[in-house]
Amino acid sequence: MRRLRILTWHVHGSYLDALTRIDHEWLLPLKPGRPESYGGRAGRDLPPNAIEVPADQVRDRDVDLVLYQATRNWTEDQDEILSDDQRRLPRIFLEHNTPRPHPTDSKHVVDDPNVLLVHVTHFNRLMWDNGRTPTTVIEHSVSVDPRLEASGDIAGGISVVNELGRRGRLAGEDVFLAVRDRVPVVLAGMGSERYGGLGDLPYLALHREVARRRFYFNPIRYTSLPLAVIEAMTIGLPIVALATTELPTAIEDGVTGYVSCDVDALVERMRELIASPDDARRMGRNARRVALQRFGLARFARDWNAAFSRVTGIPSEELAGLRDDLRVVRTERQEGSDGSGTAATSICARQWRDGRADEQGGEP
Repeated sequence: MRRLRILTWHVHGSYLDALTRIDHEWLLPLKPGRPESYGGRAGRDLPPNAIEVPADQVRDRDVDLVLYQATRNWTEDQDEILSDDQRRLPRIFLEHNTPRPHPTDSKHVVDDPNVLLVHVTHFNRLMWDNGRTPTTVIEHSVSVDPRLEASGDIAGGISVVNELGRRGRLAGEDVFLAVRDRVPVVLAGMGSERYGGLGDLPYLALHREVARRRFYFNPIRYTSLPLAVIEAMTIGLPIVALATTELPTAIEDGVTGYVSCDVDALVERMRELIASPDDARRMGRNARRVALQRFGLARFARDWNAAFSRVTGIPSEELAGLRDDLRVVRTERQEGSDGSGTAATSICARQWRDGRADEQGGEP
């Protein structure tokens, strides 16, 4: 199978974690001090096909495709670090965000019929003014330890929002604080310490904290479908969220969680989940099934290879798929396992990658 050499920038760590599970060679520009977009691997547990390249050496590397992920990649970075030939390579712009400053009248920075614009939700593609640029949608996936599942030991919820204070009403700071006054909900993520939260935890440690809670609460008013929501679903938590943007398509009210624009109603649903751990577990199992089926890594890899095929002309069936050495196996060794569970873990990870579920409720 053919492995492409894809140049991209480190913009969203959790997304890059899933993207690099596709077995292409991912070249990540790096600058001293790791400024915005130039963090390379940024200390994450990425597979070895994620390769740091000093930014001043990028123009000397052989590249098959350039994947832009932020406005500055398009308006500044390509002129700074790419050669003239590299700027003429097949190009994809991955748009992570909902349109701003206006929800319906914002023109996308890319207006080029020779670029493929990938949106992460159908809501985003609908709302952006995409101009002449052809578009497609590739929904999220996440790389979560498949052995981890919700215990719900702590009778409360968790929200994971980076820089809640800086992002203010858009991220639902006021909503979170109002709910926290009525229901036990803890905050995690960058800057969460100012709210008595858990801070910016390492990826696996964060997922373990999520697994201990009874539900996941998403207070954000206006964003793409948050990766933290999908991670929580994958772990097996019911989701309680505002019924905005793409969330009503991902959460079935009363089945995998609760969605509403009535915050008072959501507070009552949270109290019910706290009072009834059996209901929380049942809805969490439903959420986990949806995560496996809709947001699995195998589907994610197929969609991305279809996009790569579209811009390069290489048939997608000739392109490399998912790596076999998923992070869960490497992490087990790094954390000091005696190796006794490695074979079983490999099977578990393979099932997770392929989105397969057993007959006993959907957990791999």
